Amino acid sequence: MRPQFMDAQQTAEYLNMSVTWVYRDAPRLGLAAYKFGAGRNAKLQFKVSDVDAWARQQRLG
Repeated sequence: MRPQFMDAQQTAEYLNMSVTWVYRDAPRLGLAAYKFGAGRNAKLQFKVSDVDAWARQQRLG
């Protein structure tokens, strides 16, 4: 069974981008993150289906 969420590192590897890009630029470009936890221990996760849909929208032509 395919995981439903990926952490920032996994998302960066999946998109072949840096982790910094995932934290800084992805939300600004429309890739929504989910926050699990509170405060300093909060973790950002990205839904695999959202990442796939976002990547398809980036296609040129």
